[in-house]
Amino acid sequence: MRLSLLRPGLHVPWRRADRLLSASCVRRQEPGLQMASPAAGGSGALKRVSLEGNIAVGKSTFARLLEKTDRQWEIVAEPLSKWQNVASAGSSKVSSSRETGANLLQMLYEDPSRWSYTFQTYSFMSRIKAHLVPASQSLLSMERPVQVFERSVYSDRYVFALNLFKLGFINATEWTIYQDWHTFLLNQFHKGIALEGIVYLQASPQVCLERLRRRARSEEKGLQLDYLESLHLRHEDWFIKKSTEVHFEHLRNIPLLVLDVNEEFEDDEEKQERLMEKVKNFVNNL
Repeated sequence: MRLSLLRPGLHVPWRRADRLLSASCVRRQEPGLQMASPAAGGSGALKRVSLEGNIAVGKSTFARLLEKTDRQWEIVAEPLSKWQNVASAGSSKVSSSRETGANLLQMLYEDPSRWSYTFQTYSFMSRIKAHLVPASQSLLSMERPVQVFERSVYSDRYVFALNLFKLGFINATEWTIYQDWHTFLLNQFHKGIALEGIVYLQASPQVCLERLRRRARSEEKGLQLDYLESLHLRHEDWFIKKSTEVHFEHLRNIPLLVLDVNEEFEDDEEKQERLMEKVKNFVNNL
């Protein structure tokens, strides 16, 4: 089913497969919200960094490079499997016309006006749980342990949820409620989820579209340039223009590394080395 993501008259279909990662990459999460462990016993304090960027910018490829480059860097992937099978995430049922075990991501594709708020609520909750899972003892024993999150609880709000609100799929009342509990929960769990830095992978929407078509994921067949442009605008407003209203003091002045990834780097070792060196220098100075 083709899905129009922009307001009536623009007819831009979309697929939210930007969040699709291999289920095997998603870290196991324990029930309930836990405070992340400090780096007790290790040689250095644990640093948390998020990897942000548009759909098909090369985020997953970049994350794999990071993990290969330094064993002290641990990637925390997006909790895709929970979005695909809500019933497996807990004992409570989802109120919908479908049986439990429904693919909430697919439901969002089919009816964004109905499911955008629900999806962003569940997306945020699964992200905050991932942020709160304690780092492994093996990571904490490293000299300079780093957790790299594939997107964050912050981009959930200031990119994806905000974008759906601006496109009219989250209404004003839903947006007010979302912001209210988002702010409350992040203030409550600040010490367990605060980031030390953000790495923004920057590429033009056209480049992202070309990469998206090249990887040819079936879920992304309906995705058009217009939607990538809207997400690019959200990223640029936040990171470059700094015109997005941010509600957390530490986030307003958080260290930011912007990497231009318009040029292909997946099979270019020289470009990979340059990019990895920039990330190393950035993280070491946090």
